[in-house]
Amino acid sequence: MTVRRLIIGWWLLLLMAPALAQATDVQATLDRNSVQLGETVTLNLRVQNAGGGMAMPDLSALSQDFSILGTSQNSSLSVVNGAATSTLTFGVALRPKHVGTLQIPPLGVAGGLTQPLQLQVSAPDPTAAAATNQNVFMEAQVDPQRGYVGQQLSYVVRLYYATSISNGALSAPQLDGVEVSRMGDDLNYDAERGGRTYHVLERRYALIPQRAGRIEIPAADFQGEAIDPNDPNSFFGSSTPVAASAPAVSIDVQATPADWGKSAWLPARQLSLDMDGWPGAQDQVRVGQPLNLTMTLQATGLAFESLPALSLPPLDGAKTYPDKPVTGTRQDGQWLVGRRQQTFAIVPERAGTLTIPATTLKWWNVLTDRVEVAQIPAHDVTVLPAVGAAAVQTSIPDTASTGNAAPASNAPPSGTPWRWIALGSVGLWLLSVLVWWWRRRRRVPSTTVQVTATISPRQCQLSFLAAARGNDAMALAHSLLKWARAERPAIQHLGELAAALDDAAQREAIAALQRRCYGGAPMAGDGTGLVAAFKRGFVWRAADAGDEASALPPLYPFKLH
Repeated sequence: MTVRRLIIGWWLLLLMAPALAQATDVQATLDRNSVQLGETVTLNLRVQNAGGGMAMPDLSALSQDFSILGTSQNSSLSVVNGAATSTLTFGVALRPKHVGTLQIPPLGVAGGLTQPLQLQVSAPDPTAAAATNQNVFMEAQVDPQRGYVGQQLSYVVRLYYATSISNGALSAPQLDGVEVSRMGDDLNYDAERGGRTYHVLERRYALIPQRAGRIEIPAADFQGEAIDPNDPNSFFGSSTPVAASAPAVSIDVQATPADWGKSAWLPARQLSLDMDGWPGAQDQVRVGQPLNLTMTLQATGLAFESLPALSLPPLDGAKTYPDKPVTGTRQDGQWLVGRRQQTFAIVPERAGTLTIPATTLKWWNVLTDRVEVAQIPAHDVTVLPAVGAAAVQTSIPDTASTGNAAPASNAPPSGTPWRWIALGSVGLWLLSVLVWWWRRRRRVPSTTVQVTATISPRQCQLSFLAAARGNDAMALAHSLLKWARAERPAIQHLGELAAALDDAAQREAIAALQRRCYGGAPMAGDGTGLVAAFKRGFVWRAADAGDEASALPPLYPFKLH
């Protein structure tokens, strides 16, 4: 009984492993990196793919430097290309207890640890403190005050009010040579100025300069009406007009470095370049079967429109078919996060080692003010022969030995079992042929005329023409291969068929068909182009003409479904 319980426990751990791995994907962010003493700041704890019923994490480590004013919990679900992603966010309202650089230590959330954060807390602004006699005033700041062309800057406007306001309007910045976009919803919190508590409305903008030089951001204006709760007429709608202005600020914008070159200019706070989909140790990659790789580029401080298109260099021994790219820009606090994702279907054309070269991308780190390079290292993929082609390929050295002897360096190392596997496969094939012949001899009388089941090339051609009237690219590829095998039984896949043809139009038609099958290219109407290319039959290479009579079908023919 103890052994049985132990086995059940291990199985439960294995089943829970994916969920536990997802639960550890946690992230901590602050809605602001710097505040004045007396203001509040929100700590957001995000958990990707979180399950239901998750409790608020332990926040006791924050009590030394912060007062915890309240907590909230929010969940969201997004679906991209059929993949669902859930996000659970814990919001914690904090008020710093003292001035200085305060540390937010790693917090345990959903089985994982968040990264440590820093918050800069400064003393109350004397200028703002002097304005505390007013019921309404404004502040504005830009971060950073010095940047590059194309770099995102964060512009923040804060409206402080100590009375009830109605019918207010806050002007948006209008700048020449700068792209301006609003970031998220307004933030509402309380702050203390000169011993007086104010309600604060904070609005954020993303500024992306398009030219170098000094750019002036004019004062932001507020126009509204204030209601005095001590006024007996306020119940009947009596109000007083109020106005306030934020001080103008300026930014210094630098041009792209002169020695940058022709590559895309990418001034970002953070950038990552990754490739997913590499085959594992237990996965097999074969000739003619697509290998799907997904490249992802993500940058903080850049919209996706600023990111370059993703591509792979030409591969030796394979063809690449890119899928439709997936792009988007999200907002992470005060910064834009652009993302590009591209999936590639790589179809190997021969067995052996397929090398995917390294991919590099140069970018400018605006935090360290220096150039950096994101890189996907080179990767080697072992490609096996197509299913059913192993016996034919292994028998080639034996038939070639009747002519000129092959170099000694091409011989397999001593002790390898492949020769015996090939001989055994041939023996099993001969045995199956003998059994089939013996059973057929017993079942069919000797006087019966034997009718061949072989389909003629003409019949295959007619089947191909019928398939060309539809919109099924895979069915069209299957019928074309079937027709080709009726004339050349050794043809395994579309890549071999294209290599055996001597007509450029037919090879291009096959390449277009492969793009439809593996690259997701749309089926342009019917198969009229293919019919036109092959209406007179296959144009075989002259070198292949003498091999038709001696070509043998593979032991296990590869079928394209």
